[in-house]
Amino acid sequence: MTAPKVLITGASSGIGAIYADRFARRGHGLVLVARDAARMEALGNRLHAETGVNIDILPADLGKEAGVASVEARLRDDADIGVLVNNAGLSVGGPFETQSQADLSNLVAVNVVAVQRLAHAVAPRFVAAGTGTIINVGSVVGLVPEFGQAVYGATKAFVLFLSQGLAHELGPKGVYVQAVLPAATATEIWSRAGADPAQIPPLMGVDALVDAALVGFDRREPVTIPHLHDAAQWDTYQAARVAMIPGFAQTVPAPRYRADLT
Repeated sequence: MTAPKVLITGASSGIGAIYADRFARRGHGLVLVARDAARMEALGNRLHAETGVNIDILPADLGKEAGVASVEARLRDDADIGVLVNNAGLSVGGPFETQSQADLSNLVAVNVVAVQRLAHAVAPRFVAAGTGTIINVGSVVGLVPEFGQAVYGATKAFVLFLSQGLAHELGPKGVYVQAVLPAATATEIWSRAGADPAQIPPLMGVDALVDAALVGFDRREPVTIPHLHDAAQWDTYQAARVAMIPGFAQTVPAPRYRADLT
C-alpha cells in the first residue's frame, strides 16, 4: 500500500523541517508549506535526492487570507494527502501591555485561525474515507499561565482543546488526531520573537523532539509531551479534569457562592 502524502506547515526550518525529513525517510511524499520558498526548495531537493519521494513546495503565509485559502484548497483537492501536520506557529516577545495589536492579531491568525481552518478543510475528506491523521503542534505553555506569555499560551491552549475535541468527534470516524506539546526546544522561534539569549532556558534538540513525537504517533497517543518524564502526572491531571464534569450539571450555585454567607 502506498504511504499517504503528508502536508506539513512551517516546513522550512525547525520542527517542521525535521518532520519532513522523518516522514520522507518513512516513504511518504510531502507537501511543504511555509513562507520561505528558497529554504523549502533546498530541503525538498535534498530529501528527494536522499529518499526518492516526491516533494511539492507550496509557499504560503498563513497569517494572510490568500495563503490559508491556497493550503485549504490543496487539502480539499489532493486525495493523496492523508496526514496534516499543523506545525506553523509564531511567538511575540515582551509583556502583554507592550505587544502591538498588529503582532498579536497575526499571532492569533497563524496559531489559531489557520490551525482550525486547515483541519476543517481536510476533515470532511478524511471522514468520508474513514482514515486520516491530523497532528497539531501546540506547546506546554498552553498549560502554564505562570510563564507569562498570555496570548501565545492562550493560542496553544486552543490547539490542545481543539485536538482533544476533534479526537472525540473524529476518532470514532477513523481519523487519528494527535496533539504534540513541546516545552523549550531549539528552534528559531526564540530569535524571531526577540528573546534575550541570557533568559533562554535549556533547550531540547529538534531531532529528539520530533523523534519522540513520532513514537507517540506510532502508539496513537492523543496527547504527546516529549519533555514530561512522569506520564502519571498527565494521567492525574486528566483524571481530575474528568472528575469535575458531573459537577458542571448542577442547576444551583455551589453553597460557597451564597450571598448570605459573604
